[in-house]
Amino acid sequence: MKKGRTAEEQKIVRRVEKNGQQHLFQFWDELTEYEKDILIKDIQKIDFELFKIFLNLIEEPECKERDITLPTIITVPETDFQRRKEREAYRLGCELISMSKLAVFTAAGGQSSRLGLEYPKGAYPVTPIKKKSLFQVHAEKILYMQRRFDVKIPWIIMVSETNKEQTEEFFNLHDSFGLDKKYVRFIQQGMFPAFDRSGKIFLQEKNRVFLSPSGHGGTFSALKDSGAISWLARLGVEEIFYHQVDNVLVKILDPVFIGYHVINRCGMSSKCVMKKAPKEKVGVFAEENGRKVVIEYTELENLKNLRDGLGAESFTAGNIAIHIINIGFAKKLVSKGLQLPFHMAFKAVPYVDGRGRKVVSESPNGHKVETFIFDALRDSKNSIIMEIIREEEFSPLKNKSGDASPDTVERDQICLYANWLVDAGIEVPKLSDGKPRYKLEVSPLYAPFKEDFLNRVPKNTTIDEAAYFE
Repeated sequence: MKKGRTAEEQKIVRRVEKNGQQHLFQFWDELTEYEKDILIKDIQKIDFELFKIFLNLIEEPECKERDITLPTIITVPETDFQRRKEREAYRLGCELISMSKLAVFTAAGGQSSRLGLEYPKGAYPVTPIKKKSLFQVHAEKILYMQRRFDVKIPWIIMVSETNKEQTEEFFNLHDSFGLDKKYVRFIQQGMFPAFDRSGKIFLQEKNRVFLSPSGHGGTFSALKDSGAISWLARLGVEEIFYHQVDNVLVKILDPVFIGYHVINRCGMSSKCVMKKAPKEKVGVFAEENGRKVVIEYTELENLKNLRDGLGAESFTAGNIAIHIINIGFAKKLVSKGLQLPFHMAFKAVPYVDGRGRKVVSESPNGHKVETFIFDALRDSKNSIIMEIIREEEFSPLKNKSGDASPDTVERDQICLYANWLVDAGIEVPKLSDGKPRYKLEVSPLYAPFKEDFLNRVPKNTTIDEAAYFE
């Protein structure tokens, strides 16, 4: 039966059949006209030439020979000299913030499949007492810095097609958490089709292609395509502070990090934490041909010809997806038609089978393709990696239970605030296991950083119940 309703749709049908994906039309005769419109729009989003590249990625990766060595890192200060350098970086960072040279970029386009959420991860209530959402926590950190430095700080939130509408509605419901809406902008990342072992693209509904976000590597193209990079340039922004939405402890606009990045005239810079264990599933920083790179944990053990007899266990600087990107560097990248490498993951993908039944797979059954922002590091002539203490700045929300879950995220916040109180000379009652007895929470509007908290908290504070500082 002729599938297309118009000559243009017939061209789409022929292109789909030519690429062996005719099953995408298997339920065509059951669809309403409106549903057919949606299916056609989904198919038009598929770049079949690009998809051929994806299919080549299915092959098992071969061991690669690369000239990899350990990277130079700015470590956590231990000497007077290091602390003096840190103070210099802090002063410069504060100066740049006060001159309105910084913007914040939050990557929030993921599908939260591991959490099982039906709403954006950024809307998840994470704080111990007030149950503020991740979005609210980040917004209040930005608001604090605006008030402290008497500036407007642009905030770009990168969403995906799957959560754009819900995210914007959430911000409207909360009146952008007190931020000036003119300085809050949503941009949308691209989408790639997911496909099975044989290369067949999944349908997630009878009239919907399974499209998943293209990954945080879509940051650069999204900045360009949305016009956001030009907007930032008109505002006089020179540096973009990048982070992912799921890290509740991120020090947004950390002046020290900003200062080191600018002192070293970097195109792109990163923060890192030391791996908890050799087998921790986190990408690691390395150096290749004089440039900083990140090697995914799945790729590291396949590498050969490492310098100085190094093994995979030698690389301990874990990537936590906190970067600063110079806006001139970003503009240069997109002007060259940036093409980041593709990374494939084998995951559980819900789909509609040949009988039209919805199938929710409990084990991996399909390929998803992403691009990663850290792959742009290789194009940065200068780049610093700054080590931070994990417990102070990194607690991501990724899983329903276990590590990086709501329980660990709450625990890490309470422990962080307890340490702040102890450093301020305030006694914090403990349980037998050494953890704080009471829930604690510090509003970012009160103090987003420990230094601000120590300067503000009353020294006669007593902790004899759950405590919220605002």
